Amino acid sequence: MSGALVGKTALVTGSSRGIGRAIAIAAAREGAVVGVHYAGGADAAGETLDAIRAGGGDGFLLQADLSERGGPDALAAKFLDEVEQRTGQRSFDLLVNNAGYGGRYRIDQVDDEIFDRMIAVNFRAPFFLTRALHPAIRDGGRIVNVSSMGTRAAFPDMSIYAPSKAALETLSVVLAKQLGRRGITVNAVLPGATVTDMNPLDKDQARAAAATETITLQRLGRPNDIAGVVLMLLSDAGGWITGQRIDASGGQRL
Repeated sequence: MSGALVGKTALVTGSSRGIGRAIAIAAAREGAVVGVHYAGGADAAGETLDAIRAGGGDGFLLQADLSERGGPDALAAKFLDEVEQRTGQRSFDLLVNNAGYGGRYRIDQVDDEIFDRMIAVNFRAPFFLTRALHPAIRDGGRIVNVSSMGTRAAFPDMSIYAPSKAALETLSVVLAKQLGRRGITVNAVLPGATVTDMNPLDKDQARAAAATETITLQRLGRPNDIAGVVLMLLSDAGGWITGQRIDASGGQRL
């Protein structure tokens, strides 16, 4: 798929680490100019940009706290300002809503603060960011929303995380219908147990073994596993796929 995204501009939220970093690096490797978004951790975001440039790609950093009410609109404005400075146009091609807030809580453990933050980051932020940016997406563009396979299996300790991601998946289908006439595809990708710094499964042998036993391919996922699926959806190869929830879990809990 070499050069599949040449000439494209992308925004990947939450791309300072983990799955978002892998997506940003993969998109840049295929030729896209990538907006690397982060909330905190400027150093980590800088490492993502360094990796992009080391691979011969191009990108830029964008800071915004998507848990705040004004965060999505602020990020949209910063992104389009940077794109305009670089291209002379306030338009782009690829949006990946990856930023998320995790945490495992049974329903009796969820207080107002946990509930509000989970909904704010996992659903409200991509909703309003997409609302702000979709008019600027060029016809034939792509939106990919990163969800979780926790929406299709019963995990009692995902009592608010899974519903917040399920809302994002429903939004993906609704937007696919709305934006289809412009040739814009909208899909949700559902990672399973994936080793990241936010989810260091490989650091706990017992937990890693238990998770692996639920996965058909008998290993834990890695960020590049998810990035490969997202990259396909961003490229021409994914041009006939829209409104879909695509499981990227290695067959977890089949």
